[in-house]
Amino acid sequence: MFIINFKNYEEIAGAKTLKLVKIAEKVSKKYRIKIAVAPPQHLLAEMARCNIPVLAQHLDTSKIGSTTGFMVPEIVKKSLVKGSLINHSEHRIPAKQISELVSRLKKLGMISVVCVKDVSEARRYAKLNPDYIAIEPPELIGTGKAVSKERPEIITSSVTAVKQAKNSTKLLCGAGIVSGEDVAKAMQLGAMGILVASGIIKAKNWTHIVEEFARAISKNQKG
Repeated sequence: MFIINFKNYEEIAGAKTLKLVKIAEKVSKKYRIKIAVAPPQHLLAEMARCNIPVLAQHLDTSKIGSTTGFMVPEIVKKSLVKGSLINHSEHRIPAKQISELVSRLKKLGMISVVCVKDVSEARRYAKLNPDYIAIEPPELIGTGKAVSKERPEIITSSVTAVKQAKNSTKLLCGAGIVSGEDVAKAMQLGAMGILVASGIIKAKNWTHIVEEFARAISKNQKG
């Protein structure tokens, strides 16, 4: 899995969002790997018409009905959104809400990606059996210093923690990834994919960098 989080960067505002989604579509097909995108929330329904999985950057635990201003799993599914990031370091939520969201997404057949800051959280939330745990040390996010190089032990320890849950959860690696070499290293350490934002969004040539990351995943994926 290769997830591109668009965040709210100005570089992808307006029509540029669709441009990057179309690039991701082409690269996904070319390298036969799964690429998902998490565009700005207000564009979810529009981007979900494309041919790759579209994820929300955040969802709320509010109920269906008179809950103004909240992003509700059951409602976004109707717009063909495939899942969501949960507990990103820039949008942390309480453990009870994480548990509820994973459960609701599972019942809806939607993808859950729980973001964690350390091995302890990886171990704790892997027990919920989300589809993915994404390890992202907050201090490395957006720095260009990849966790696979700066703190490789956090990836190997998180891989072990996720495996100990003895379920189907897979580990993704994020934070500071800016090159195919960073991606390859993360995969070699045991990650099953990546969650990346600025390393792509702020690159000068989107096609080049998305392909570079995709090649690294394709060459290093297991089984």
